[in-house]
Amino acid sequence: MKAVEANADGLIGPTHSYAGLSPGNLASSLNAGEASNPRAAVLQGLDKMKRLADLGLPQFVLPPHERPHIPFLRSLGFAGSDGEVLAAAWKQAPTFAAAACSASPMWAANAATVTPSADAADGRVHFTPANLVTNLHRSLEAPQTKRALDALFPDPARFAVHDALPAVGHLADEGAANHVRLCADHGEPGVNLLVWGREAFEAWDAQYPARQTREASEALARRHGATGVVLARQSKAAIAGGTFHNDVVCVGALQTLFFHDLAFEDTTGTLDAIRRAADGRFDPIFVEVASADLPLSDAIASYLFNSMLVRLPGEDRLTLICPTETRDNLNAHAVAEGLAASNGPIGRVEYVDVRQSMRNGGGPACLRLRVALTEDELAATNPAMRMTDELHARLSIWAAAWYRDTLSPADLADPAALDESRGALDALTDILGLGGAFYPFQRA
Repeated sequence: MKAVEANADGLIGPTHSYAGLSPGNLASSLNAGEASNPRAAVLQGLDKMKRLADLGLPQFVLPPHERPHIPFLRSLGFAGSDGEVLAAAWKQAPTFAAAACSASPMWAANAATVTPSADAADGRVHFTPANLVTNLHRSLEAPQTKRALDALFPDPARFAVHDALPAVGHLADEGAANHVRLCADHGEPGVNLLVWGREAFEAWDAQYPARQTREASEALARRHGATGVVLARQSKAAIAGGTFHNDVVCVGALQTLFFHDLAFEDTTGTLDAIRRAADGRFDPIFVEVASADLPLSDAIASYLFNSMLVRLPGEDRLTLICPTETRDNLNAHAVAEGLAASNGPIGRVEYVDVRQSMRNGGGPACLRLRVALTEDELAATNPAMRMTDELHARLSIWAAAWYRDTLSPADLADPAALDESRGALDALTDILGLGGAFYPFQRA
């Protein structure tokens, strides 16, 4: 069945800041405490979405979550007006207050794991929001993520939006950042590569956490009735070097898997398993980059593999959409341009500016959730959330009106920031057709 690959990007929220909340994310730690520019961040994200739409790919918008998350702070015993709750939390428990203010839902690659209808036993597209239990600030996201996915994919005959897996470390799930789907065409059955970092009961005393458990990946495959599943272990060396998700060192599209030689603990075994799962469906194409050509530190700094690998309408070869940091890194730029100059599956490289996101450790691929959709499924999505020239213009005006051009972590303690954020989200629900009770503060 004919299908296309759509992208749903997280719209960057008004509280975008550099609080350094993510151990193992080197960019997040490096820039902790610096002032951010939420207005530039959201406009960069919007321009990236419009760029994809202009290239002919279906592009959707996932709304930011309510931040500061006052219900979370109230659950910790803080009381009074919402402003008083926020002020008391910053004074008495600043780490929890920072978590409640994080704009991390912008990274939609962690929003959910997706199984397209071609790979699901019941013929529906399945979504499971990630529980993200490894980091406190991200563990708050799953309920609102489900509401956003329900709004974007409202037809239960075609879409199944599940609850997150139980919020326990044994089932730690980081979403599509550890999932790659390979196939001959988006509408045909494919291979679902699920990458995990540790086993549920494995002793783990390394400096940085392994965020995905094998058992979580297995549970997702069972729940979705997924076919063509390959489980692979993430490289321990890569995790130790700052590869907190597999999409920092690996990306795939259609038949092509593009990866660093430190992406997997057992590269030979992983590639053999993919070949076996693809047998009779398609011939996988493996594009491996050696550490000698691109040291792991350069791969992380440049986010070459956290790029979007897409096939544009009317083109046979793939396009790699990289952050400008890839262009600015000599080794990564040489690898990227060498791919385009070769006769391999990647024929073009494009660069996008998402510097505000990159300073928190999120590249172009972090900002998007990929969903393969048939023509009927695409028609059943919420049209108000699909990127068009008109929506881009409306959201750009909205962002300019509501977002600050500078924000330090300390500014988030100001009750005015709470009012600004809520005002922005209230206006957004009208623009995206989300109704008047989409956010918790609207239902209070």
